[in-house]
Amino acid sequence: MQVGGGRPFSGNLVNPGLYGFLPEERFREMLTMERKRTERSGAPFVLALIDISDLLRDKNFSGVIAIQKIMQVLGERVRETDIRGWYERERVLGVIFTGLAGQGQDVISAKIRKQIEEVLGGWVRGQVEISVYSFPISNSVSSGEILLTFYPETDKSRVKKFPLFAKRVLDIVGATLGILLFSPFFILIPVLIKFSSPGPVFFRQQRVGQGGKLFTFLKFRSMHINSDESLHREYVSRLIRGEIKEEKVYKISQDPRVTSLGRFLRKTSLDEIPQFLNVLKGDMSLVGPRPPIPYETAQYSLWHIRRLMECKPGITGIWQVEGRSSTTFDGMVRMDLQYSRNRSILTDLKLILKTPLALISARGAY
Repeated sequence: MQVGGGRPFSGNLVNPGLYGFLPEERFREMLTMERKRTERSGAPFVLALIDISDLLRDKNFSGVIAIQKIMQVLGERVRETDIRGWYERERVLGVIFTGLAGQGQDVISAKIRKQIEEVLGGWVRGQVEISVYSFPISNSVSSGEILLTFYPETDKSRVKKFPLFAKRVLDIVGATLGILLFSPFFILIPVLIKFSSPGPVFFRQQRVGQGGKLFTFLKFRSMHINSDESLHREYVSRLIRGEIKEEKVYKISQDPRVTSLGRFLRKTSLDEIPQFLNVLKGDMSLVGPRPPIPYETAQYSLWHIRRLMECKPGITGIWQVEGRSSTTFDGMVRMDLQYSRNRSILTDLKLILKTPLALISARGAY
């Protein structure tokens, strides 16, 4: 595609530091820092992304000049307190607008488009894509790709490939061995469930996975069918808000919805064996945070969401092994974030080896 005609451009396409634009790595660090600040303070900010890749597709000289003009107008007209840089080198420019006084994303989007068209004219329409997002965003956990935009540190294309590959290999090997090891229970437990109460063998539920992606979570059924979830919904809501302080447990200790067999399955965590199938499918990992129910995430504070962004949910993890149901909700989130910061294959292996002892002791399980 020829943009505005002219001769081909050669050499460095665009000076990355032109007009005060930060290089990609630094801009993403600033975006992460601004998001973490908002997670604590609640003060919103707006991220504008200007996709100029079409202008460089054929390395056309006039396209490069157009990009320089875009960078110039953004560099000169945004405030000193706003942060500008490359969200993606030679593809997407970014501007972080902080300290806003009633200016929403629609207002900022219109201003940016008007400024660009003032210097380039109408021909740029269709060649430059402008996307503007506010953080925090409403219903953020279910917003998928938009939410991931604010977590550049989780971008898999920029994370070292070998640790991810090694973790996936460990998951596949471990889940396969787990299914083989517990294969007698895949026969015995369904029979016991059928004899103990009417209803299906498996309990299927929508859970929130990495990046807010929903998946079907599997367990052996431990509750009576058609149980009212309002009891658990209210309990979790109070727990997350910090209103339950005397018990400091994550699960309801005397849940009337649970069958007599279900209490044993939960106490021993045998109800969780089918999650090896979730691991093989790739929705979960052997080690990671506990996958929440969507109505739980609706109660999250901003900083809680990070436990869903940095790694896949797991069958076991630091909370399951060290805290189980004997810690507060905020304590569980801090454990998950600690795991995310320090995770490694060695850490996963240690937690996997500690899990049988936690199951035998059944500490904090209900």
